[in-house]
Amino acid sequence: MELSDYLRILRRNWILIVALSLLGIMSAGTVSLLVEPTYTAQTKLFVAIQGSGSAADLQQGNTFSQARVQSYVETVGTPAVLQPAIDNLGLDKTPTELAHHIEATSDLKTVIITIAASDTSPVRAAAIAQAVGSSLISVIDKIESPTSGGSSPVRLSVVTPASAPALPSAPNTRLNVVIGGICGLAIGFGMAIFRTLLDTKVRGEADLRRATDASILGGISFDADAVKKPLLTQAAFQSPRAESFRQIRTNLQFAHVSHNSKTVLVTSSLPGEGKTTTATNLAIAIAQGGQSVVLVDADLRRPRVDDYLGLDRHAGLTTALVGQVDVNDLLQPWGEDNLFVLTAGQLPPNPSELLGSAAMKDLITRLEHAFDAVVIDAPPLLPVTDSAVLAQQVGGVVLVIGSSKVKLPELEKSLAALKMVQADLLGVILNLLPTKGPDSYAYNYYSYASDPIKGKKRLTIPGDSWGDIPSEEDPKSAVTGRFPHRGREFF
Repeated sequence: MELSDYLRILRRNWILIVALSLLGIMSAGTVSLLVEPTYTAQTKLFVAIQGSGSAADLQQGNTFSQARVQSYVETVGTPAVLQPAIDNLGLDKTPTELAHHIEATSDLKTVIITIAASDTSPVRAAAIAQAVGSSLISVIDKIESPTSGGSSPVRLSVVTPASAPALPSAPNTRLNVVIGGICGLAIGFGMAIFRTLLDTKVRGEADLRRATDASILGGISFDADAVKKPLLTQAAFQSPRAESFRQIRTNLQFAHVSHNSKTVLVTSSLPGEGKTTTATNLAIAIAQGGQSVVLVDADLRRPRVDDYLGLDRHAGLTTALVGQVDVNDLLQPWGEDNLFVLTAGQLPPNPSELLGSAAMKDLITRLEHAFDAVVIDAPPLLPVTDSAVLAQQVGGVVLVIGSSKVKLPELEKSLAALKMVQADLLGVILNLLPTKGPDSYAYNYYSYASDPIKGKKRLTIPGDSWGDIPSEEDPKSAVTGRFPHRGREFF
């Protein structure tokens, strides 16, 4: 993984990482408070050789002392040294147990032995260190004494007597808290990586790129108000939600520029990804750009377009496909722009057969001749085959991907289904994106310009070639016959 991947993991899982870091700090602090304090006292002994005092004798004695010091350090932990200290202090310990609380050290370049004793009582720690030092002096004096009699050539003396420490040596609360924080941070980051590796949900563009190189037509952030007000006309003109659909409208035109067909099929992998609201609002956005648009509800299993737009569903697409009523009498106008809607009609028992029929193909052709754009809301790809069948009869497919609603394997299956029928995937729309974080969608902010037609402030979108809404005096907007399309009737 690259550095950007790690940064994205941090941004996605920062709450987990911070929580575990704080947990590590709190745990370390709690343990430090619960553990009984330990105090350490030290005494230092100087090793000297008794000689005549000449320079040669002093040099030889110093070398001899340095060679013997390490042996004396090892002697500190023996019962011969520890047992007398235990007896003198009346400790309820064995030499082996006391040895775990005694540490003797010495620098290789010196002849000083440091004896450190640890205990829960500072006074007792000092007494143990002093007693062990005195015991070592006696033991070394006996060991180094000549067998023929006389005094020992080696003399140990106390240069730093042990004293009761004022502060405990353990636990080191500050160090423990730092270590606990570092451990918690490491565990949190490790869990974040592990969680990312196991998480197959498509949350944003980075996850999408693991499955496809398809163009991203745009992104729509999650809006709590859209649950009650899903339509584009219910949002403020300058709102990010409205702007994102205008951006998708523009990008879709460039993606569809090389196609002769005017029909765009909008689908998703699973239900609940927002394909119907996306298709409906896309049709509204195109109509607001001055184009004549027909929105076809081809989801013959769970139609929702009529609910969103408040239209009659009893007669619609299925009615036209079975030849009961001509499509001219089924199209319902909606709004103030050139938007017409063909609802689903009665739910049939064989939706796949109807959508793949010659009648459906002929209907799409007729609609393309009458309107500038045809937007079809189709069922999800994975539960049923309706969209895959219908995708063969349209000019292009737009796949809506709901953030955290679909997983990578499911998305790959959807893309494979479209590829199998040789559908032309124009691009994808990321829906329900978070407003903040690594997967949020960055909106472009445009400058305000005066609308010469309405005399109001409106957004000017660079490169938006769908056109402005024509005025009532524009001859291109004149309506002749039932359905306006540059002066032509539907037939």
